[in-house]
Amino acid sequence: MKIGVCGIACETCPRMVRGLCPNGEPGCRPKENPFCAVASCAFHKGVRLCFDCADFPCETTKSGPIAFGYCQYISGKA
Repeated sequence: MKIGVCGIACETCPRMVRGLCPNGEPGCRPKENPFCAVASCAFHKGVRLCFDCADFPCETTKSGPIAFGYCQYISGKA
């Protein structure tokens, strides 16, 4: 199972399922990506997953495929 930088399984990502993933089959990885603010942010902060970042959840997280409220809940910052 591939896990995207946002933390969800690529196989269940709405973008991947619809064939709209800007990274294609490899899925989202931390790298400079003009189509994915989440991947670019993780790259610049040097983390593999958003959940590893001390700032999680953040404004960038709001653009990702996981509901921001859920991100707040799992981070304990709700």
